[in-house]
Amino acid sequence: MNECAEKRIVVVGAGEAGRMVAAEIAAHPELASRVVGFLDDAPNLAGSTVDGVPVLGGTGDLEAVVLRENAAEVVIAIPTAPGAFVRGMIKHCRRAGVPFKIVPGVMEIITGGVRIDQIREVRVEDLLGRETVDLDPGSARGVIAGVPVLVTGAGGSIGGELCRQIARIGPRSLVLLGRGENRIFEIEDELRSSHPRLDIRTCITDLRDRERTRRIVREHAPDVVFHAAAHKHVHYMERDPEEAVTNNVEASVHLVRAAEEFGASRFVFISTDKAADPRGVMGATKRIFEEYLRARSARSPARLITVRFGNVIGSTGSVVPLFLKQIRRGGPVTVSDPRATRYFMTVREAALLVIRASAIGKGGEIFILDMGEALNMLEVAQDLIMLAGYEPETEIPVVVTGLRDGEKLHESLVGAGERLRPAGEEKLFVAEQAGAVSAGMETAVEELIALARGGERARVLERMASLVPGFGSGGGAEGGPSAGAKC
Repeated sequence: MNECAEKRIVVVGAGEAGRMVAAEIAAHPELASRVVGFLDDAPNLAGSTVDGVPVLGGTGDLEAVVLRENAAEVVIAIPTAPGAFVRGMIKHCRRAGVPFKIVPGVMEIITGGVRIDQIREVRVEDLLGRETVDLDPGSARGVIAGVPVLVTGAGGSIGGELCRQIARIGPRSLVLLGRGENRIFEIEDELRSSHPRLDIRTCITDLRDRERTRRIVREHAPDVVFHAAAHKHVHYMERDPEEAVTNNVEASVHLVRAAEEFGASRFVFISTDKAADPRGVMGATKRIFEEYLRARSARSPARLITVRFGNVIGSTGSVVPLFLKQIRRGGPVTVSDPRATRYFMTVREAALLVIRASAIGKGGEIFILDMGEALNMLEVAQDLIMLAGYEPETEIPVVVTGLRDGEKLHESLVGAGERLRPAGEEKLFVAEQAGAVSAGMETAVEELIALARGGERARVLERMASLVPGFGSGGGAEGGPSAGAKC
């Protein structure tokens, strides 16, 4: 090989993954590439060779080694590395002016080794600080295969991914329900192309229409209902709490009652970590429906199951796509507070968690994924700027805007009256309530809906506060909305 023309590569990590990378590159001469050395912090590897490739130093030596070896690329090959380590390597690569890639996660290595086509650009999920959780969708085959399934919010990011995963399992039919016809068209077109034999049905509707919701559920008779439809923007719901109640609570009540009436065996509700000790309207509406399901669960003919999410990377309207859009515009990237932290999960993790919960839930549970440590939002913004090839502040500024109405500085996965227990599945937990559900919860929810329907904002907020301890306390961005807030 002409050494002048070859791409010289430095591999970070001389463990199993790193050795696989070196072996794969050596086995593909058509790539015109060569691993010139490893970087590894293990003291016993200093100055040694691994499979004939020299260990050129520790990870902190990256910039000097890249310069000395005239390296054209760095491959990060430590699949269990925490996000902070990956961020550090990216910073070194940026300062050295060298492109960087990463190997897949440890599960891919265990199941099939590292292939050249798996070595890829660093993605934001590589910075989560944890290995992404790979729940097996096939484990729900006994629940989903061969039965009718309905997904609400099917045109959204999470609802769409749910539909993709469910389609692979092979339901008898898959009903895509949503309010936005364009998004339903897109997911329907995609699924008809990838699963041409699947019976796919569509419904464009508003679940707040109780009688139409009953007719749809009666006609399609789903055995499993996945309820992903909701308003989720915190600050918008602060401005219009009546809409939040009718869309997130009333519509959900209509759907679960119809599901019970027409024979569904499972109803899976997608909630949010904002339902844990909620301060804002959106989180409060989710918490209220969680409690509504808990109140009905013991006497319901269906298994009523809740799943709580953190922030879903890549979902429409979430913070990561917003940061990326701001970066593409040249900045600034807006961060609410430099101290703010959030939990994150990938869209695939979210969908697989929901499907797995549908299989193992007995009814009345709130399932939560182990999402590792909460991430600092300022660091996430800076990481994304670096991944896009820019320097934070000098090339893309970061601006602190202050917490918006209804936002909390730090989200939590469980509330003050809850505790986590293992769900008997790796990386899955159940949030257990300390006490029984409030007496009269279902009646109180009906009264709340009537107030929202009547546009009685002040009384809506008062009733929400009576149903959700702590809601509206503290004032400002840490507290609840003002009764005088306008749309």
